[in-house]
Amino acid sequence: MAMMDSSIQDASALIIDSNSTSRSLMSAQLRDLGVGTVRQATRIQDARMILEHKAYDIVLCDYHFDGTEMSGQDLLDELRREQLLPYSTVFVMVTGEATYAKVAEAAEAALDAYLIKPYTSASLSERLTQARHRKRVLKDIFEAIEKQDYETAASHCLKRFAAKAEFWLYAARIGAELLLRLTRYADARKLYDAIVEARTVPWARLGVARTELVSGNVIAARRTLETLIGEIPDYADSYDVMGRVQMEQGEISAALKTYRMAASLTPGCLLRQQSCGSLAFYAGERAEALKMLERTIAQGLRSKLFDMLSLMLVGLMRFDARDSKGLKYAQDALLQELDRKPKEQRLQRFALVFQALRALQERKIGAALELARQLSAEIDQEDFNLEAATLLVGLWIRLAAQDVQLDEMPPLMQQMGLRFCTSKASSELLVAMSESNTAVAQEFQACHTRIFEIAETAMRHSMRGSARVGVALLIQQGEATRNAKLIDMASLVLKRHAEKIEDAPALADQIVELQKHFVLPLGISSSRSRAAGGLALRG
Repeated sequence: MAMMDSSIQDASALIIDSNSTSRSLMSAQLRDLGVGTVRQATRIQDARMILEHKAYDIVLCDYHFDGTEMSGQDLLDELRREQLLPYSTVFVMVTGEATYAKVAEAAEAALDAYLIKPYTSASLSERLTQARHRKRVLKDIFEAIEKQDYETAASHCLKRFAAKAEFWLYAARIGAELLLRLTRYADARKLYDAIVEARTVPWARLGVARTELVSGNVIAARRTLETLIGEIPDYADSYDVMGRVQMEQGEISAALKTYRMAASLTPGCLLRQQSCGSLAFYAGERAEALKMLERTIAQGLRSKLFDMLSLMLVGLMRFDARDSKGLKYAQDALLQELDRKPKEQRLQRFALVFQALRALQERKIGAALELARQLSAEIDQEDFNLEAATLLVGLWIRLAAQDVQLDEMPPLMQQMGLRFCTSKASSELLVAMSESNTAVAQEFQACHTRIFEIAETAMRHSMRGSARVGVALLIQQGEATRNAKLIDMASLVLKRHAEKIEDAPALADQIVELQKHFVLPLGISSSRSRAAGGLALRG
């Protein structure tokens, strides 16, 4: 068979299939088409590790794999979500007739092509030719993204959508994701609405919900998601966003139920298993949490998609169960990762908590207390985030259970509460980490109330014509508590009333300085940032 184009001989391909006969056939077909390098993988886990460390021009992946719940679609979803698959890669799903509907639905959103078994070499050639053609047509968009020139990339997408030019729907989806990244929420919403009007697709309706969520309109986002889930109950991405909405509203148990549904729809998805296991931990469902998180450790400990927080939560549960072997196993796995990344502050903190737990387990209370104090000394550091705060709370709670006098603990809990009670969700997480310590839980609830009372007082000042007083209050309290909600609210109130405030530029400078140190960029979480339902932007 003749080569598709002259550049195909420089292309590299990865075949992912558990059947040796199928792999041999695909390999021969690709070589006949002129593909220069062909590599094979028999398992999803192996393929994920390969793709995490090397980019391929072509990936042929079977949908079904014997002996595992994970499908080829699960692999693709994770790679896209974690930005591990370059736009230049052509990903082709190979499926039997029984799974055709699922693959066809996915193809419109993020898949480059699909093949239904049995297929011919001519069919493979046609699919690859079409997919590579689309990559060339949209090359200006992809190159701008690789250069992180998102404004230019978004502009190219919007022009193609407006003209209904070739591949306009695919370009529109990329453009909407870019607009979200650029915090142009109103423009992203307009684009998603236009896509829905032109051609109703689930991902566009989900995009509407995502823009409502990031714009702060949580109630509207929830309504949109409830409608979408009601109409398409097996669309897993919608449950991811609904879970985020429920967490924003402080509904940990409801979010857990939602993530259970997402995990059940995609049982092989490492990310959803971790999310579900972590939420089960915070919701107090420890048996479920341990089962799910230890399963993710067995499946993907060496994957880039694995979140080391899972090890930390397993360590806490193994400590509570007085399981010294289980605690040591989790600690050893964490230390191996720390050996690979010795300068990573997050891992260093995890290692410190593990060390303190081991000391407590061995009844070395003094040593554990010193380690807790060492971690507590970092509270005012800029990179000390909510995740670190919850783990520190968990450590002090377990120290307090040893019947030792801890006079320094109450002011520490108050300090963390005032800084990290920025929303109902963050406050509920801190309360959840208080376990059965009622005094600590009540302290966090009091901090939540105090922060929101300060915010309400500032808003009353601005509504009564004293915006300058309100902004000054928010700046003063934001600086004192390091609370991101107060700092961001100071910025919003100042922008709204800047014309009436003489020293607005000076106040703005103060706010920017505080934001630089104590407010994470929008969309960045304590671990990895994930845009559920979105097309990951490589670059």
